Amino acid sequence: DALGGFVSTINNYPNPDRMLVRTEKVVHDFLMKELCGEAPSCGPYDLFAVEGATAAMCYIFETLFKNHLLPKGSKIAVMVPIFPPYIEIPELPSKAYELIHIEATGLDNEGQHTWQYPVEQLEKLKDKDIKALFLVNPSNPPSVSMDNESIEQIITIVKEDNPNLIIISDDVYGTFVEGFRSLIVDLPFNTIGVYSFSKYFGVTGWRLGTIAISQSNVLDKLLQELPKEKKEILNKRYSSLTEDPENLKFIDRIVADSRDVAMNHTAGLSTPQQVQMALFSIFAMLDTTNDYKKKTIDILHRRMNLLYEGLGLPKKHLPNDADYYTEIDLEIWCNHHFEKGFFEYLKENYKPVDILYRLAEKSSIVLLSGEGFLAPVWSIRVSLANLNDKDYLHIGKELKNVLDEYVVEWKAK
Repeated sequence: DALGGFVSTINNYPNPDRMLVRTEKVVHDFLMKELCGEAPSCGPYDLFAVEGATAAMCYIFETLFKNHLLPKGSKIAVMVPIFPPYIEIPELPSKAYELIHIEATGLDNEGQHTWQYPVEQLEKLKDKDIKALFLVNPSNPPSVSMDNESIEQIITIVKEDNPNLIIISDDVYGTFVEGFRSLIVDLPFNTIGVYSFSKYFGVTGWRLGTIAISQSNVLDKLLQELPKEKKEILNKRYSSLTEDPENLKFIDRIVADSRDVAMNHTAGLSTPQQVQMALFSIFAMLDTTNDYKKKTIDILHRRMNLLYEGLGLPKKHLPNDADYYTEIDLEIWCNHHFEKGFFEYLKENYKPVDILYRLAEKSSIVLLSGEGFLAPVWSIRVSLANLNDKDYLHIGKELKNVLDEYVVEWKAK
């Protein structure tokens, strides 16, 4: 019956424009299963079907800006490392936001990265001038989700120190962590959830994503608290949509702004894309034993183990690790597994990118520097999602061979 309803509208603009009614229901149930850690109190949320997580971020920032919730020059916090375009959006001249970095500098007792956020980093969020917090959880590129201690600290800070904080959480990698729990569960009033189907179902080119906002949220509250003159400007902006623009919900403003208001009726995803999204959601919910999830996670774990086997390094299990990417810190690697003095030689004579260039020249393997993600300067990002299993053993061996060449040079000098 649901698909029959879809097919009848296949050649028309989707209606409602925010999201097809039946699609929204099944995608909502899918998100509850995958992002809520089986919390019974999760939801309900209004969803907007969009062209992937990146489009979601563009739309959200634009509507926050146009509705005076994040005026030009506002102070916002960004949890780093993070996907580079997510740093660049706030730095655009039209926004010029002041960025406060919340850094995942946590280390274990052996000096290895945990990619968690120390207490003093999260304490920065107590500053009431910080209007928004922006994060990817699990992170990109470390691919590790926040631990319970960090989540509890953020909850306390929001409730006691910064109750109007707007949180924007991209949870695209959450489906690769068993029992993952998004901030949309613990701070639903404050959090805008973003999810893309691209990674879990391997459909990057389809551009399937959603924005999820609790039906009771801080955004609608802040809109009601705007000064009268700003409300009047916004009422005029949205007057073509409703006779009561002042009470237009924030998520409906995102829909309108995504098409410059005037073309609101063409917003969101086409019907075929939404049908595909619904089919993915239904497939995941019918998989009651989570076989697909288990096999997908097993693939990533296997590839990660092969990568570290090639590197000749022990693979430490990190709690909350998605294993979708990994971040290899060359400084820690060299100091732990090469002779003393080698890393100092490397740092004095080369830049991190020199190692990547030599790797590419020797083996045609292209990896990314972590510095662009605001990760440690000497870190390297590897994606575990793109190649065959055996390729990761090869990548590990070739990267180690390159470092061994530098060791030979150092000893010769």
